[in-house]
Amino acid sequence: MQSTEEHREAEAALIPAAESKPATEGGSASAAGSPARNGGSRAVAVAEDDEALFADDPKSHPDYQKLVAMYDESMRNLNEGEIVVGRVIGVTDSNVIVDVGYKSEGLVPKAEFLDRDGNLKVKVGDEIDVLLEKAEDQEGHVLLSRQKAERMRRWTDIEQAYKDGTIIQGRVLDRIKGGLTVDVGLRAFLPGSLVDIKPVKNLESLKGEELQFKVISIDRRRNNIVLSRKAVLEKEYAEKKAETLKRLETGARLTGVVKNITDYGVFIDLGGIDGLLHITDISWGRVNKPSDHFSVGDEVEVVVLKFDPETERVSLGYKQKTDDPWTLVDKKYPPGSRVRGKVVSLVDYGAFVEIEEGVEGLIHVSEMSWTKKVVNPAKILNVGDLVEAIVSELDMEQRRISLSLRQTERNPWEELSDHFPVGSVIEGRVRNLTDFGAFVEILEGIDGLIHVSDMSWTKRVKHPSEVLKKGDVVRARITNIDTENQRVSLSIKEFMPNEWQEFVENNRVGDIVTGRVVNVTDFGLFIDIFDGLEGLAHISEIDFAGGKLEATFPVGKWVRARILRIEQDEKKVGLTIRGVSQPSEEEIAELESAAAKAVVPVEALEAPESAESDGEPS
Repeated sequence: MQSTEEHREAEAALIPAAESKPATEGGSASAAGSPARNGGSRAVAVAEDDEALFADDPKSHPDYQKLVAMYDESMRNLNEGEIVVGRVIGVTDSNVIVDVGYKSEGLVPKAEFLDRDGNLKVKVGDEIDVLLEKAEDQEGHVLLSRQKAERMRRWTDIEQAYKDGTIIQGRVLDRIKGGLTVDVGLRAFLPGSLVDIKPVKNLESLKGEELQFKVISIDRRRNNIVLSRKAVLEKEYAEKKAETLKRLETGARLTGVVKNITDYGVFIDLGGIDGLLHITDISWGRVNKPSDHFSVGDEVEVVVLKFDPETERVSLGYKQKTDDPWTLVDKKYPPGSRVRGKVVSLVDYGAFVEIEEGVEGLIHVSEMSWTKKVVNPAKILNVGDLVEAIVSELDMEQRRISLSLRQTERNPWEELSDHFPVGSVIEGRVRNLTDFGAFVEILEGIDGLIHVSDMSWTKRVKHPSEVLKKGDVVRARITNIDTENQRVSLSIKEFMPNEWQEFVENNRVGDIVTGRVVNVTDFGLFIDIFDGLEGLAHISEIDFAGGKLEATFPVGKWVRARILRIEQDEKKVGLTIRGVSQPSEEEIAELESAAAKAVVPVEALEAPESAESDGEPS
């Protein structure tokens, strides 16, 4: 392209002397309306030098055609709608002046060069692409547009990208119905379904993002461009996947990014393919929640445990990067050794203690105390407690360690027989009553049981409350100690009146006795014949009309019987009713009256005891 000065010189050379002179004389070529207004004094000088040559007929001059050719060569053949390259030569308040090699300068609205903040993005000397909108306006200026040039150039680029399938860059502008608008130099549409490989819940979050796209549809006439980001990601995904598949093999160590976290594990993107890190493979130790160890976006190194090429399922491990701590457990923690650890979990049946990462032992409720029956482990231990325990059992195959908390202390049951051997008399408080007996405290945490059969010599005690109440202090004899099962048997019979001895001293075989029926069985009647002492009248020793025995001899009926035998060793009395006359109604009334008088109110029984304690005669 010839310079502006060159074409101006050529223009001036063609100006006739007759036209140049008035401009010179008047001092202003532009004021005379000369076409050489852009040539200045140089054009006038040329005309003066060649005045003699062009005075008669300029066209007759031998150099005329040469000069015309020079002028034509100096002028660019510009067409409206054409994109040309120009150079910025000046800036006014409203326009940017651009030289495009034409006889006149071009004007571009200044607004086309302002950024968002209103700053001018162009300076004198810059070369720019512009569109020739109009060859010359009324003032002789060429009208240009940079924006339209860029738009046309961008359409060309985008059409080429669509044809070639190449990737273009763009910035997300806004969220609209059905998708997003994107600035790719032109306004384009990105459908919501083509934003990502997986559905995007919040499209607003992408506003302002610089992303890559593929042009999937274009209509220049309708000014329509459709983009796909999904296509770009799928291509990248496929490339990454192909590369990752080359490296996938059991035992391989790969680096990936945490993609998703669930209750059962972590999904990790290995590069185009996802692998599952199961919760059991996160740590050798206890893992309550995978989210305690990883966060979405974390970059982690994992070990490939298993890979199925057909299903493309990948199982990953994290703990496998370190040695299994259980390989040395039998050497480090043999049975009988003392260990220290932290309580990590409480269950109904005990507490799990972490001895080291990946190695836990169980303290069963039965191993928490020598003397207390632990029902709720939380009453003894809390999660986070540091405890010492003894390894009681070790199962390497099942990876189980049984721990004992109580074995860290001496067994008080072993000391019991030293202080209280069988036969010893103890004094203790009744702590609890059950259907079968009363528990009496011997030492702190150690109770002995008084069975109902050991509360009376002869009386059938149906419930211990008939003899004792909670809080009573009693004397009892130790009759048995079972250290292994932690049981102590007690008896209070010898400290109670011996009804049996009294009966034996005052009664003989053949004597007639009177009592109430207390129990009816298929084989006979049990009769209370003396202060709770029962005798048995076998069915063979009973006269009755037939039918059910209890119909004739209901519980509570007064009967007379003869003593058949007295068995001292077993403390049993055999009775017969045969041939024994039964009490009349008058006698029964007297017996009932006597029995009622024999029942002393509880208050009356306690009064003498109280009076005695006060030192008053009973």
